[in-house]
Amino acid sequence: MLTVVITLAIIAAVFGIVLGYSAIRFRVEGNPLVDQIDAILPQTQCGQCTFPGCRPYAEAIAKGEADINQCPPGGEAVIVQLADLLGVEPKPLNAEHGEEKDQKTVVYIDEQTCIGCTLCIQACPVDAIIGAAKQMHTVVESECTGCDLCIPPCPVDCIHIKPVETTIETWKWRPPEDEHAAPKPPEAA
Repeated sequence: MLTVVITLAIIAAVFGIVLGYSAIRFRVEGNPLVDQIDAILPQTQCGQCTFPGCRPYAEAIAKGEADINQCPPGGEAVIVQLADLLGVEPKPLNAEHGEEKDQKTVVYIDEQTCIGCTLCIQACPVDAIIGAAKQMHTVVESECTGCDLCIPPCPVDCIHIKPVETTIETWKWRPPEDEHAAPKPPEAA
C-alpha cells in the first residue's frame, strides 16, 4: 500500500514539473495594446460593431482591420479615448453600426403577447433572455446590455425598450467637458 502511494506521489510530482516547465517555456504573450483597447470598450458584447464581442473588436483595431468608430454603446467617449490611445484623430460614430444613446436602456417583454418563438433568445448576444419554446420569455434586466438586437427578429412586437432608472448602482460620473478638463502636458520639442 505504501509503495502505491509513493509511486503515485512521484508520478504527480513529475507531471507537476513537466506542466510547470511547459507553462513557462510555451507561454504566449498577449498584445498589451489589445488589452488597453479592450479595457476602454464598454464590454456589452452586443456585436453592433460587426464583431462577436469587445475583445475581437479590440484585436481588429490593434491590427488595423477595424476603425475606432464602430461602437454605439461606447459612443463618442470611447471613440475619443481610443483616438488618444492610438494617436489618431477622433471620428464621428459610424451610423451603419447604430446610434449613441443618451441614456442606458434595457428591454422588457410583454409576457401577454409573447408567443414563445425563441427568436429573441437566439438574437441576444449576452443570454439575457430566458424562456422555452412555446412558453413565455422574460428578460433578466441585470444582464441586458441594451443593444436592442432582440427587437427586429420578434414577429409579434412584444419587446419594448425602457430607460434604466438612475440609482446609486447605475449612476456613472460623466467625463468633464473640454473647458473643464485638466490641461494636457506640453509636448517635448
